[in-house]
Amino acid sequence: MNVIDVIHNRHSYRGKYKNIPVPREDLVRIMQAGLAAPSGCNKQTTSLIAVDDPAVLAELHSVIDPPAGETAPAAICVLTQRINAYRDKCFAVQDYSAAIENMLLAIVDMGYQSCWYEGHITDDDQICRKMSRILNVPDSYDLVCFLPVGIAEDDPLPPKKKDFTERAWFNSFRNR
Repeated sequence: MNVIDVIHNRHSYRGKYKNIPVPREDLVRIMQAGLAAPSGCNKQTTSLIAVDDPAVLAELHSVIDPPAGETAPAAICVLTQRINAYRDKCFAVQDYSAAIENMLLAIVDMGYQSCWYEGHITDDDQICRKMSRILNVPDSYDLVCFLPVGIAEDDPLPPKKKDFTERAWFNSFRNR
């Protein structure tokens, strides 16, 4: 697929995954795509942990409630550090968001599926802290996203999107 096709074919996949391992070299390529994303003032606040050990995956899934991506044979956990770029400006959210989108696009391009789980694990119950302990993440990092990775059992269903003309204009808000 070309990049525009990948963008239009990427959808959040919340279904079951086939029991087929994701080769490490594929996980490396996906993570490299994430780390190639732009970073505000090049502070490179985003780090990644790929998990392909079934025992570690099971431990992570034991703390994710309600369950998410529990049949995926691999996952990538996204970490961030709050590093100010200049004055009091920190671009950590933008940095890790760009990295996640790059990885989601690489995942689809490589024939896999995923879903961006962030609010689910960073909510008031702080599942992310439990996950961080399992993965030995230092306190100076925040685990902000969980991306299951695998081959989908079912075709992802595209969500209903508003019409282009309801969300995009030329030369002013809602063309006159």
